[in-house]
Amino acid sequence: MDDGGEWPPVRPQGSPLWLHPDDDLAPNRPGETLRGAGEAAPGGLRRGLDRLLGRAAAAAARRDRLTGEMVLGAALDGLAPGGWRTLHSILLPGHEILAHLAIGPGGVFGFYTACHPRARLWAGSDAAAPAGSPDGPGDGPPELVRIGRRREEPYLRFARRLARRAALALSAGCGTPVPVAPVLALVAAGEVRVSPELRDVEVVREDDIRVFGGRGGVLKPETVETLYGVARDRRTWLRA
Repeated sequence: MDDGGEWPPVRPQGSPLWLHPDDDLAPNRPGETLRGAGEAAPGGLRRGLDRLLGRAAAAAARRDRLTGEMVLGAALDGLAPGGWRTLHSILLPGHEILAHLAIGPGGVFGFYTACHPRARLWAGSDAAAPAGSPDGPGDGPPELVRIGRRREEPYLRFARRLARRAALALSAGCGTPVPVAPVLALVAAGEVRVSPELRDVEVVREDDIRVFGGRGGVLKPETVETLYGVARDRRTWLRA
């Protein structure tokens, strides 16, 4: 491979030409790890059981998360004609899930997805929230996503950590550093506002995914395929 300034100079360590089906992550569907319980019973029966057992709120959150991953996954899969390769529902040691990994001409991106239908969201440091905003400022820890007036979630922290773990696994598998950029995807939100001080995590909505298709100049097509070949091997992620 030509080393003429391209990042990264990938040198896979024994990347297999053929994967056993049990080790191939390419067939994984978006939200694969969330589907089992949700598909075990018909919708009405499942919701009735959830109410009876006092777990309706958790079940609703799981359904929203599954919806978010399906919507975002479909948008990412739509980038394939532009030379992008996407993997979904990657299980990491410790039972963490990397919802989506996108590899393409614009680089490598790890996605954490959250779905809050019609909610007003503020992403970033509380100190940077606009004065008088219903979503900030507040007294909570910095670098959170605030949902409405009270609820806060550490989604930015999750996105950073998963991207770091993805970079660790891919770098070990390729034998050279492979940066992975963290992306927080907010699906179905009513309003999203992002602190101008937030620079290390890209925050997008589902309709923004198409802009990734126009990014390039980072990876050549052969490098994309090499990285994808390493990433789709389940054993690669044992190093994350």
